[in-house]
Amino acid sequence: MRAVAGIPGPQALLLALTAAGALFSLVDTPYPALAPLQNLPTLAIVAGLCLALRRWPMPTSAVACIALFMALHTIGGRYIYSYVPYEQWLGALGLPSIDQALGLPRNSWDRLVHFSFGAMWVWPIACWLSRHRGLSPALASYIAVEFVLAGSAVYEIFEWQLTVVMAGPDADAYNGQQGDPWDAQKDMALAGLGALTTAIWLRLRAISSY
Repeated sequence: MRAVAGIPGPQALLLALTAAGALFSLVDTPYPALAPLQNLPTLAIVAGLCLALRRWPMPTSAVACIALFMALHTIGGRYIYSYVPYEQWLGALGLPSIDQALGLPRNSWDRLVHFSFGAMWVWPIACWLSRHRGLSPALASYIAVEFVLAGSAVYEIFEWQLTVVMAGPDADAYNGQQGDPWDAQKDMALAGLGALTTAIWLRLRAISSY
């Protein structure tokens, strides 16, 4: 596959599919007032990645990690997270209920995405730091974990401030707290767990250079 605007073909395809998914997720969305707030920013992220990859080339595996995270986020955004019908999807496939098996009292798609944020972003960040800033793999992985923790905290603060200025019912729906007073802390903890899991996996693989 040929390169597109200086980006390798497979990576350009992944980014194009990510942007298309964000747009198509808004077609007949059950929550037209809130879903765009979740998924339209994905287009800005894709645009930023296109510019960044032209200046700082990265392996396709790193781009794939970001695309996978964005795909999970796009599904969540379509259903404003709290109402992703994953239980119905599992039932339609004849698979057992995850919520019942794990004793989950609420829709947990947002938990999956927060964990994925940590798990999927550590490799791209560590790879960039090692390739383009000359950091050792160990230090790059450490900083990537710290970035995830900081990014999670900043997002939770942003979400809090955004919901403050929104109307009551819309604020509750966008925030997706689902009655859990420790929702923000659990989300950050899962992101950190995902980041640590990937960082440990990278070190166990003894990758000497990114």
